[in-house]
Amino acid sequence: EPAIVFGSLDNLDEMKGIVIGARLARNLGVFIGDNLTLISPKGAVTPFGVTPRIKAYPVVAIFEIGMSEYDSAFVFMPLSQAQLYFNKPDAVTHFEMMVEEVDRVDDPAVQVQGQIEQPVFVQTWQQTNASFFGALQVERNVMFLILTLIILVAALNIVSGLIMLVKDKGHDIAILRSMGATKGAIMRIFFITGSFIGVVGTLIGLLIGVLFCQNIEAIRSGLSDLLGVPLFDPVVYFLAEMPADMQNEEVIAVVVMALTISFIATLYPSWRAANLDPVEAMRYE
Repeated sequence: EPAIVFGSLDNLDEMKGIVIGARLARNLGVFIGDNLTLISPKGAVTPFGVTPRIKAYPVVAIFEIGMSEYDSAFVFMPLSQAQLYFNKPDAVTHFEMMVEEVDRVDDPAVQVQGQIEQPVFVQTWQQTNASFFGALQVERNVMFLILTLIILVAALNIVSGLIMLVKDKGHDIAILRSMGATKGAIMRIFFITGSFIGVVGTLIGLLIGVLFCQNIEAIRSGLSDLLGVPLFDPVVYFLAEMPADMQNEEVIAVVVMALTISFIATLYPSWRAANLDPVEAMRYE
């Protein structure tokens, strides 16, 4: 019911009408009250062969669920009308069962398979959309690899920045060493400096990323209106809106990985600063 954008399902049975997707309605140029003619090649058998079954149905409602595959190709009608149209009186060739936990569908599928006496083909939503979810998984792995490379580049920037800082502060390091500062103290100074850069950068990136994910659809719509071109066309990406589902486990894993790489990146410059020879640093001063 929430997916109905025009019309209503209240008089669907009485009007013997149909419900179509919003993209299909736009492609065909039909609206509420218009008749849509359905043609089925499996019609009545006559002495001259099988004649197609042709019947017009009034459009009583238009739905939009956000997936282009459904919004552009699916037509729903009352069961009695479907049985009459496809010449299947008192028969059901397909039915769907909803479960509360969508990720755990294997056990219900096995139970349904065992409770129905006659041969039946049971397929879960994961099997039906296997190619789609496979493509999403590949894209997810590639995006994680790209994210890792970006973090490595940022870590190299920390390394190069700290090395330049060590060179610039060589005189100060030599003075501290001559005053009795240990190698561990010098190393801790530069380790804290590099770690502070990594922590601040990670927190800022986390804040920007969370805000971006929470407003990604508004950003997409704004850019589409600004540029005058559709971004992430539903025909190509199957989705009318760009969803963003942040999972706490993955966010924590990314933050921990970023902090770990930034900490590791500070080790070499800190070690180099701690092993700086004060005599060499002061020679030309």
